Amino acid sequence: MTETLKPDTADQVLDAIKWAAGEGMPLAVRGQGSKEGFGRVVDVPHCLDLTGLSGIKAYEPSELFMTAMAATPMAEIEAALRQNNQHMAFEPPDLGRLYGGGNAKESGATIGGAIACNLAGPRRIQAGAARDHFLGFNAVSGRGEVFKSGGTVVKNVTGFDLSKLLAGSFGTLAVMTELTFKVMPAAEKTRTVLVLGADDSNAMKAMAAALGSSNEVSAAAHLPIAAAAFSNVSYVSGAGKSVTAVRVEGPGPSVEHRCRALAELLKGYGAIEELHSENSGTLWREIRDVRLLADGDNLIWRLSVPPANGGDVVARLGAEIGGRVFYDWGGGLVWLSMGARPHAGHEIIRAAVAAHGGHATLFRAAADVRAQVPVFEPQSDALRDLSVRVKQAFDPKSVLNPGRMVEGV
Repeated sequence: MTETLKPDTADQVLDAIKWAAGEGMPLAVRGQGSKEGFGRVVDVPHCLDLTGLSGIKAYEPSELFMTAMAATPMAEIEAALRQNNQHMAFEPPDLGRLYGGGNAKESGATIGGAIACNLAGPRRIQAGAARDHFLGFNAVSGRGEVFKSGGTVVKNVTGFDLSKLLAGSFGTLAVMTELTFKVMPAAEKTRTVLVLGADDSNAMKAMAAALGSSNEVSAAAHLPIAAAAFSNVSYVSGAGKSVTAVRVEGPGPSVEHRCRALAELLKGYGAIEELHSENSGTLWREIRDVRLLADGDNLIWRLSVPPANGGDVVARLGAEIGGRVFYDWGGGLVWLSMGARPHAGHEIIRAAVAAHGGHATLFRAAADVRAQVPVFEPQSDALRDLSVRVKQAFDPKSVLNPGRMVEGV
């Protein structure tokens, strides 16, 4: 039976981790649990529940930063930002529905979880990953030591950039109690140019042309017919064809000019349609949150590939294992949904991806599957040795989320 430790302050987090380190007692670190299904299974008898560490501590709209406790709900942060017409430019996804949370608005996603998993949405190709917007933090290491890094501004500093290290560490190195991150002005207008009917190969070319143009595209995605049919945007689901979507954002006149230029540039790839702000927002949230594949209990893989090769990878996998896909990040990110298969088909999938220089993550699967199959791309011996040394430096007794990313680490 799992025993839960629920601290309400950073000092209580320190006490809990000191106790765990002293007793050699591993802890499963969690916030609201919205991403509990992401990563390897952590099967330990004690849980460190951080939900008591919630609330916005500082927000300076004019200085473009916010500081919040680790388990502050994303909904609370986004509501505060909307009051000042600002947003998080890295567009963190809400994976509540993907992991069985039902209504995505009630999924419980937190800022700590978004940064710890280094999650970013469609705007990543323009704005960068979550770690690129992560300015600083307060944390407790697995040694039971308090430390902090960074601050409230972006500047050149000496020493180690620990923010970049903890972003994407899945709570295996330290427990962040407080985070500071950049915020940015939200766009005045958002529109999306749609190309209808392009096959995967031509869609990759269309997105490359759009992204290589001077039109400041903030997102580009391709939805084959099977994925487009799941959209709640009628222009997309009712098209009866594949849909290639290119988003532009900014001042109204600029957006209108760029949409006209993109329509002219892309008309050779298929019929052109355009979505305005409300429908654009709906479509890109569906893409961001992987809602176009989130039905049922299918296995879901996230494939990172060179954008020009995404179609080739999907064609090979389609012949071997089938499934449904859509592409984000200009073709560089492929989401694959597939039925049950021995060992989640990981050897077939990783062989297809590796042939083009990419990597694959098992993004959703039952706990027993994730316990047997490498969830993240298997590391070379050199990388695994480095991972072990970093883990030992921060958490020598392996009390924080042991094995969440790498078996035995």
